[in-house]
Amino acid sequence: MDFTFTEEQQAAAEAAKGVFAGVAPDAVPSPALTPGAVADTCDRALWARLADADLLSLLLDARYGGAGLDAIALCLVLRESARVLARVPLLESSAAAAAVQAFGGEEAKSALLPRAGRGELVLTVAAHGRTGHDPAELAVTARQDGAAWVLDGVQTAVPWAYDADVTVVPAHTATGRTVLALVPRGHEGAVLAEQFSTSGERLGELRLESARLAARDVIDADGAWEWLRDLLATGTCALALGLGERVLRMTGEYASKREQFGFPIATFQAVAVQAADRYIDLRAMEATLWQAAWRVASGAPGALPAAGDVAVAKIWAAEGVRRVVQTAQHLHGGFGADVDYPLHRYHAWAKHLELSLGPAAAHEEALGDLLAAHPLA
Repeated sequence: MDFTFTEEQQAAAEAAKGVFAGVAPDAVPSPALTPGAVADTCDRALWARLADADLLSLLLDARYGGAGLDAIALCLVLRESARVLARVPLLESSAAAAAVQAFGGEEAKSALLPRAGRGELVLTVAAHGRTGHDPAELAVTARQDGAAWVLDGVQTAVPWAYDADVTVVPAHTATGRTVLALVPRGHEGAVLAEQFSTSGERLGELRLESARLAARDVIDADGAWEWLRDLLATGTCALALGLGERVLRMTGEYASKREQFGFPIATFQAVAVQAADRYIDLRAMEATLWQAAWRVASGAPGALPAAGDVAVAKIWAAEGVRRVVQTAQHLHGGFGADVDYPLHRYHAWAKHLELSLGPAAAHEEALGDLLAAHPLA
């Protein structure tokens, strides 16, 4: 496997480093001290800087004002964003726009994509189902009523729901097909209720009660939801990798300065072995991430569908990021729990990423189903 990035992908990563350089991970109140959300909205100033740097339109074609790059470039940018806990719907909005571009009708593309690329319109995706454990596409029903579609059901833990102008909602039809509904914020029959993440971010429970949408606002192309779900899961793996790398660096810096018995604790074998194990976790997370991103971006065939590589990447990301933050807390001792030190924030975000779009066990089950359906020679 050749994981060499193109010049365009590297340029996107460098641009992201510049934008995120001044972002402070503790710019909002600590989730440990805040009973509700740490902030009412995302970091709008950062969102504007991302738009100015053309990082919100990475996946869009030139006719929509985009750079025409792929999932690998997006993951490179997401990796940088997670290192500073950037509070922006970069993954959700980018993935939703890419799905509209790949599978939507011309009217929806023209209405949404140019504005989304300029940061004027925020998109998100309801991808967690009713409970966070059941398939998202089964939580909402969609039926046709004349020229319109009618949606009923509940989607939980919708990220950035109160910031988004449009939420992409997967829904199943009576024939077992999955469609993607583009539900505007405040649409009749669509009600939001506040929920809160472990990271302290404001989520939304989206309740749909006979919500009627015009046909132009529903994507019924085969494979649209599966493609969007794979892109979201891969992007979540990139976020976990960036977060884990930053946490391991914080741990190394702390262990090299903290002394016991007159020596830095980094020189103790027990400390070094634990840090080395977490480094191995991160390298495995990285290799499986780029394999998944390449499959999603290229559509290249393999022994298993791309969903198999995505499942492997999410298994490593979920378990790896959990082990990294747990080891970091252990090696920091009581200092790691100090709310004036940012490590506890990374721990809270890591738990959210671990469970987003399914924990490791859910993806192990999905991988098992794929292996059963596609026996390897």
